[in-house]
Amino acid sequence: MNQPTELTFAPEFDQPIRYIERTRSYYLGLGYDTPYVWAHYGDVPFTALKKPLSQSVVGLVTTAVPFDASKGPQGSGAPYNAAAKFYEPYGLPMVGEIDLRIAHVGIDRKNADMADMQCWLPLNAAMQEVNNGRIQSLSRNVYGLPTNRSQRHTLEVDAPLILKMLRADQVDVAVLIPNCPICHQSQSLLARYLEEAGIPTVVMGSAKDIVEYCGVPRLLFSDFPLGNAAGLPNNPQAQSANFALALRVLESAPGPRTTVQSPLIWSKDPHWKLDYSNLEKLSALELARLREEVECARETARELRMKSVGV
Repeated sequence: MNQPTELTFAPEFDQPIRYIERTRSYYLGLGYDTPYVWAHYGDVPFTALKKPLSQSVVGLVTTAVPFDASKGPQGSGAPYNAAAKFYEPYGLPMVGEIDLRIAHVGIDRKNADMADMQCWLPLNAAMQEVNNGRIQSLSRNVYGLPTNRSQRHTLEVDAPLILKMLRADQVDVAVLIPNCPICHQSQSLLARYLEEAGIPTVVMGSAKDIVEYCGVPRLLFSDFPLGNAAGLPNNPQAQSANFALALRVLESAPGPRTTVQSPLIWSKDPHWKLDYSNLEKLSALELARLREEVECARETARELRMKSVGV
C-alpha cells in the first residue's frame, strides 16, 4: 500500500495583508484607544468606457508629492516626513522632468523601493502605451490627491477639485495609484466620485482589503509592499506589464467590485508581509519611541494643514 504524500502549502501569512486589522492593532498598541472607522459602502457606482482606449485621454492620479528640497529628507531611505505633506489637490504639467516622492506617507519603509518613481507613478509605462497606440494620449497634467483621514473632506472638497481638473483636461478615463493605507481609502473614495460623474476608473493598489471594503468599480491588486503598487522596482518590463493589465481591467470589467490580481510576485520569500506595523516585532521601548514620533508627526501635519486649508 502506497504511503500518502505529504501536502505542502504556502505559509498562512502568505496572503494579502489585512491592513485594516494590522493598523488597528498597531495604533491600539501605541495607546490610541479609538479605532479609526474606515469608509465602507454596499453599493458601488460603475461607468463603462464610452469609447476605445485608443481614442481616450488617460489621466494619472497619485498621492505622491512634488519634491521640494526645503521640506527635508524625501529620498531613498527617508523616514516618515510629515513636513512634506500636501493638503490641496494639484495638477502638475507633464513637461520636463517630473519628480514625485512618497516620504510623506506611511509606506513600507523596510521593503518598498523609494528611489524608482515608476513604482508609484507608472509614467514610463503609460507613455509606452501611447507610443504603441494602445491609448490616445496622457492628459496635460498629473494629478495629486491629498492623503486625508477625513472621508468627508475627500468627498466634498478634494474629489470635486480633481474632477474639475480632469474635465478641464478632457480626461476620458483615470488610473488611480495610492501608496499608504489612508491613500488607498482616499483614492477609493475618489474612484467612486469620478464614476458617479461619468469617468471610468481603475485603482492600482496594494491594500486589497481597504479598497474592497470601501467598494470601487475596478481594482488591479498587486501583492507588493505599500508604496510600490505600480510595479516592481528597476524592472521596466514588469512595470509595463502591470500597467497594461490595468488597462485590460478598465476595458473588460463586467461590473462594479471587479478585482484582478497581478501575477507578478514581489519575492519568493513572503516574510516581508510580516514587517509593516506589526506589534509582534516591536519591543515596549520601540513602542514608546514610535508613539512619540507619531505625536510629533501629527503636530507637524496639523500645523501644515491649518496653513494650507484652515481646518
